[in-house]
This record gives sequence, C-alpha cells and structure tokens, in this order.
Amino acid sequence: MSRITEVFARLQRERRKALIPYVTAGFPYPDITPELMHGMVAAGADVIELGVPFSDPSADGAVIQKAGDKALAAGIGLVQVIQMVRVFRQKDTRTPVVLMGYANPVERYDQRHGGAGSDGGSAFVRDAASAGVDGLLIVDYPPEECVAFADELRRNNMDLIFLLAPTSTERRMAQVAAVASGYVYYVSLKGVTGAGNLDTAAVEAMLPRIRQHVKLPLGVGFGIRDAATACAVARSADAVVIGSRIIQLIGDLPRDAVTPAARAFLQGIRDALDAQSRAA
Repeated sequence: MSRITEVFARLQRERRKALIPYVTAGFPYPDITPELMHGMVAAGADVIELGVPFSDPSADGAVIQKAGDKALAAGIGLVQVIQMVRVFRQKDTRTPVVLMGYANPVERYDQRHGGAGSDGGSAFVRDAASAGVDGLLIVDYPPEECVAFADELRRNNMDLIFLLAPTSTERRMAQVAAVASGYVYYVSLKGVTGAGNLDTAAVEAMLPRIRQHVKLPLGVGFGIRDAATACAVARSADAVVIGSRIIQLIGDLPRDAVTPAARAFLQGIRDALDAQSRAA
C-alpha cells in the first residue's frame, strides 16, 4: 500500500478532508524547498505536490509559469527536484510527495541517466522511488498510453495520478479509472491554473458523475484561494489542492519570511476544513 493510499484511508476513518498544497520546486529560492515542505506539513498538509519546473507548461497560468521560469534560471531540473525529496525524507518519512509536471523532463531524465535500471525499468522511476517520491502527475501522459508505466510505478509503491476536467467525457473517466491510483485530481475550471472564478455548484454537480467511474479519492484544484472556497469544495471532494495562491503569497518575500507565510496561510485552511468536518 502506498503512502498516499494510507493517508486517504486514515483521513476517511477520521472523517477529515485532505489538504494538498502545491509549490514549484526551487521557488522562490533554490535551496528553500525542503524547509518549505516541512513547514507546510507542520501547518496540516496531508500530501505535497511538488512542481517540476518546465519551459513549456501548457496547463499552468502566468503565476506558476513565472515560478517555473525563476526556478529554471536558478538551475533547478528533475535531478535537483529528486534530491530535494531525498533531503525532505531525512526528517519526514510519512507525508506523501507527488511530483507534478510534464513528459519531457521525465523522458529526458531517462535519456541522460541510462534509460533503464538494472531490472529493465525506467531510471527515473528507480531514482524517484529511491528518493521517496510517492506519486506522479504527468499532465501530458494520456491514460490509454500509461498502462505499463502505471504498473511499473505500482511495483515501486508509487501512484500515477491523472487530471479530469469539466470537459471530460464518460469514456475519459473510465480510461482514467482503469490506470489511476492514489487519487484523481479534478480541475474545477476550464483553462489553466489560476484562471477564472471557482463555481462550487458546478463542482458539486460533476463529482458524482466522476464517482460513477472512479472509486479513488477525488481532489479538486484550480481556483481555491482561501478558507471559504476550500470549505465549499470540501463539501463534495475528498481533498482540496491549492497552488497558485501559495505561489503568489510567497513569491516576493524575503527568504526568512517564506516558510512562516506559507505555514500561516495553510494553517488557516486546515483549521477551517477541520471545523467543517467536526460540524458535519
């Protein structure tokens, strides 16, 4: 059983909702990420999504694109991201870490690091598993082409997570259900990260349709910016994912203010989610 599965099973027993913050690795300072991750866990994060910087992030809006550009300019690539997870694991062996990114860095990693490990599998999967990565969300990997990859990840106790969107068809939901594990991430808005206003009624209407096909926990992201929107989404979702708002919050802060600011923000979300769970 993966760490992600264990966390969601525990939260279900406790009747609580998962809080999943996203940060771009190496932003806003190249060496701050493990410290920032620990701060987010202390504030109540259940899973951490760690963005892998990429030069052409098609699903990301301006906020996360700029964060990725800054990280890339500082020399942060997939090798450095895996090392950040390794450093994080020196103190935290419980909190799941999901790498979120795109196909190109993963495939380039295999090209540069020998392609396959000794067992014939991906060098990236081998190294990510060794570092303590728990899941992957590769935005441009279609589920129908990922059966073998998903199997390899499971053999290494990692989950392959997929996105669904308001435009997803019943067929796509079934395709995702066939290969996904850990959780499924529902993109609440049409467009890129940080765009538009969250329509919580539309989310509440869509999630039952997805659950007809997907039996995994459902996380919702894109457009969650504060405790009110997080709680509104948590009425129907199993997890809330917050990314762009955190990036905006910490982007221009002095280094010593970054982790406290992120921690205070997430603590407010965590407290609101738990209060709502208790009231229910």
